[in-house]
Amino acid sequence: MVNQLDQSGEHSVSKQKNWIIAILALALVATWTFLLIDQQEKKGTIQQQQADISNLDAAKLRLQEAFDESLTRLDSVGNVSDSLKKKVASLQTDINSKKAEIRRILKDNNAKEADLEKARNLIAELNDRILTLDEEVARLTGENKILRFDNAQLQQDKKELEKDLNRTKGENKNLSATVDKASTFVASNIQVQAVDERKSGKEKTTAKAKRVDKLVVSFDVENRIAQSGPTPIQLIVTGPDGQVITTGAESIFNTREEGARTFTAQVDVNYTQGTKQNVQYPIRGSFGSGSYRIEIYQNGFKIGEASRPLK
Repeated sequence: MVNQLDQSGEHSVSKQKNWIIAILALALVATWTFLLIDQQEKKGTIQQQQADISNLDAAKLRLQEAFDESLTRLDSVGNVSDSLKKKVASLQTDINSKKAEIRRILKDNNAKEADLEKARNLIAELNDRILTLDEEVARLTGENKILRFDNAQLQQDKKELEKDLNRTKGENKNLSATVDKASTFVASNIQVQAVDERKSGKEKTTAKAKRVDKLVVSFDVENRIAQSGPTPIQLIVTGPDGQVITTGAESIFNTREEGARTFTAQVDVNYTQGTKQNVQYPIRGSFGSGSYRIEIYQNGFKIGEASRPLK
């Protein structure tokens, strides 16, 4: 009986142990199953995160490539002159602002999809601004080319006008010189009388030098185009010694062909246009024997000459 009780107790204890072992085994299996499932979930989460990160990196790379293409397009617009820069300043400022914001997003290692979407929109806007800038620069460059062409044409016209003006000035100068020369008097009927003045007041012509008190030079002048008014005429009387007879004062004038010369007397003739006018002028002094040469100048030109010998 006792043996039966002992065997029954041992069987009960053994059964309890088996249940405990079974429960522990189930718990262990459950624990491993939970850990396995949790590990799989974590692995999936990590893989998803890695995929997301990879997708973000790929998106950033594509955005960087798109941004680089935009910058290349911007560079292709070409160098903008200072004058054009002022006219497209607002566009350039907007472009620079968008470039800076895009660069900030692409450099941000923690950028999210929303940030990348913002960068996409900014790149699209940047491309629009670059296109507008390109069109504006082309328009302004065209206008500048037209202005340069117009300016070149104006410069050419100016050169032609200056050329015509210089030619006209030259023609006017030549015409003036021709008119000036043509308006010079013509002297005719030149006479030189040696006069002896008597105490009684009477005058008598003589050929003896010791009796001559004055040489009276007379001649006619005329010119059809010379203007009416006072006109100076210079007389040069050269004695037998080759010296010009002067009144003592320095009397020099410029000739057209012989340079500066000393004159004996200057006569102001009040000429009337188109008429023949007689001029007389006395040359006083002490006269010796020999030949006296008389030259008549007007307007710088020699218009006549004569000689008078005295014994």
